[in-house]
Amino acid sequence: MSRELGFDTLQIHAGAKPDPATGARQVPIYQTTAYVFRDADHAAALFNLQEVGYIYSRLTNPTISALAERVAALEGGAGAVCCSSGHAAQIMALFPLMEPGCNIVASTRLYGGTIQQFTNTIRKFGWSARFVDFDDLAAVEAAVDDNTRAFFCETIANPGGHIADLDALAKVADKVGLPLIVDNTTATPWLCRPIEHGATLVVHSATKYLTGNGTVTGGVIVDSGRFDWSASGKFPSLAAPEPAYHGLNFHAALGPMAFTFHSIAVGLRDLGMTMNPQGAHYTLMGIETLSLRMARHVENAQKVAEWLEADPRVESVTYPGLKSSPYHDRVARYTPKGAGALFTFAVKGGYETAVKVVDNLQLFSHVANLGDARSLVIHPASTTHRQLSPEQQVAAGAAPNLVRLSIGVEDPADIIADLDQALAAATA
Repeated sequence: MSRELGFDTLQIHAGAKPDPATGARQVPIYQTTAYVFRDADHAAALFNLQEVGYIYSRLTNPTISALAERVAALEGGAGAVCCSSGHAAQIMALFPLMEPGCNIVASTRLYGGTIQQFTNTIRKFGWSARFVDFDDLAAVEAAVDDNTRAFFCETIANPGGHIADLDALAKVADKVGLPLIVDNTTATPWLCRPIEHGATLVVHSATKYLTGNGTVTGGVIVDSGRFDWSASGKFPSLAAPEPAYHGLNFHAALGPMAFTFHSIAVGLRDLGMTMNPQGAHYTLMGIETLSLRMARHVENAQKVAEWLEADPRVESVTYPGLKSSPYHDRVARYTPKGAGALFTFAVKGGYETAVKVVDNLQLFSHVANLGDARSLVIHPASTTHRQLSPEQQVAAGAAPNLVRLSIGVEDPADIIADLDQALAAATA
């Protein structure tokens, strides 16, 4: 078709064609480790990156490639690479950019596991992170030095629901010549496409809303294809001779696809953070209903947040869809279809009361996940953000009396009724 396809069409058709061998309409699960070469020249061309194709499923696989193409289309990117989890996606996003001694500037408002990964784990690679309030643009710019290689934030922060000012952050990133990496897990491309607001790379935990049913783990990195990796000399992995490929310069040879091809040919080859094809299949099926699910998620979340805000047993609610939220004005700019379905509320009575609320919920599932069709709950201070200091917990939006909700697609009256009885039991 000559016309540009809409989101609802792309989420079903992008990356997928009838299987040429069988005519199968759904993307098959290619459960294979290796692929037969036509001859020795064909094999050599594939290994030299002179021809695109399949070598070994640690690198890529037809089922996984279909998923990568679909997510890239939904995000408006040049290319994408899939991997084993959202945390793997973060490491793989940084891998081509970083060297020992380099740092990133990261938002203080991130998922607790990401803060842990950036605070401790990446130090084993010789990397480090500087955490800054990303609402303070001057502080973001001031944190940059000669060894800084990227900015990192979340579109809608987990758990607090803070919406990043992506346009403003992209301007700072452009000014200092650095890529802006945005975790779009909680918003999904149906609510926000960060590349349209200046993001260089977009990462996802496909485990969450993209799959939408709590069955598999997975990660995706989408490249905008717009960053000039050769301009500053700071990114030799992408813009200098690569010894493993006879001096190939990925940016010079592959242009907008440099990051994507490097992440497959070097990142997946050497780090081995491979997605499995059955997991990719489940995520492909989940994405087919992404817009339908997200519409119900955000509709329900708005109703639940409004009900909680009016309840005298509740101290505060962080949902950016509420007029009382300091981020309410950013909803219209960045997520005009809704403010997502993840937020926290503070219970009067402190830590113990918050834990009692969680323990008394019946419809909600108490799990360390989000983005399921089911409504989910967790107490961040004692679980997902437990490894952080009290100061880090507060900065990340996970104070001791906060309960995190991931609102599902059930009947909203039933969700509210469950919260009502749990609050009653916890505050009796």
